[in-house]
Amino acid sequence: MHRIFTMSVASVYPLYLNKLERKGRTRDELDQVITWLTGFDDAELRRQLQSGATFSDFFADARLHPQAAAITGTVCGVRVEEIEDPLMQRIRYLDKLVDELAQGRPLARVLREG
Repeated sequence: MHRIFTMSVASVYPLYLNKLERKGRTRDELDQVITWLTGFDDAELRRQLQSGATFSDFFADARLHPQAAAITGTVCGVRVEEIEDPLMQRIRYLDKLVDELAQGRPLARVLREG
C-alpha cells in the first residue's frame, strides 16, 4: 500500500493551498476544484478535513465527477490516465487539477467546462 493512502487529506490540504497562493490563486478556487472532483459540498469537504479522513476514506466517500476521466497529463512523471490503481489515480487527478490551477489555467478549463 502507498503511504499517501493512509495520510490525512487535512495534512496535504495546506500544501496544496500554499502552492496555489504562491501563484496568486485562492482557497476558494482550491475548494471549487476539490468539490468538482469529489462531489462534496462545502460542508462535506470541511467535515472530511476536520475528521482527519485519510485519502482512502476521502475518496471512498466521494462521488467522482463524470468528467474526471477527461483529466489527462503527467504528475510526477506518470500519466494519470495510465495509473492502474483506482485510488492512486483519483489522488493524482486531484494533484493534476491543483497543478493546472498553479500553472495559471482558467478555472473553467481546469473544471473541464470548455
